[in-house]
Amino acid sequence: MENKKIYEEIDAIHKEIKEKRKQIDILRKQVKGEKIGDYALTSFDGSAKKLSSLFGDNEQLLIIHNMGKKCVYCTLWADELNGIRKPLGDAIPFVLVSPDAPDIQKEFAMSRGWEFPMLSAIGTNFIEIMGFEPKPNSYWPGVSVIVKREDGLYKEVHDLFGPGDNYCSVWHYLDLLPKGHNNWEPKYNYH
Repeated sequence: MENKKIYEEIDAIHKEIKEKRKQIDILRKQVKGEKIGDYALTSFDGSAKKLSSLFGDNEQLLIIHNMGKKCVYCTLWADELNGIRKPLGDAIPFVLVSPDAPDIQKEFAMSRGWEFPMLSAIGTNFIEIMGFEPKPNSYWPGVSVIVKREDGLYKEVHDLFGPGDNYCSVWHYLDLLPKGHNNWEPKYNYH
């Protein structure tokens, strides 16, 4: 097949993907929120921060669910999050939540140069309630939205993170290579 036809086929598939994403967005807007408690999560200094205090003047809050320091893949997502923290934070308040203790979070964030807000869910069932702890002490990474209404906080939509998802562009750059990912995996240190 000649290159022009290949690119035409790629363009057609991109249009299909774009249409499917629109369908997903329509379906997400139909999700009925589930009321949750106003959890108190722990900041680096050990103080409790209630979810309701994280919204600022907004009615919506993004929660980035991270498996913690032990996950090199979650570290990759957080590294990218650090790069978009200013425009994302301008659009919507967000916080990264992990099961790690606050002192571990702080040390790891400082070692990576992360400047986004982080809280620990240690001692709570927040991660489980949000749907990111399918089994005790087994976590999934992803993102969820909490909406503040007059009668409380509601867990709205969520999505999981994984190689090739829409939340980490590194995978999409690697998809362009003739050899693809070529067995590449995230690392804690890059040369």
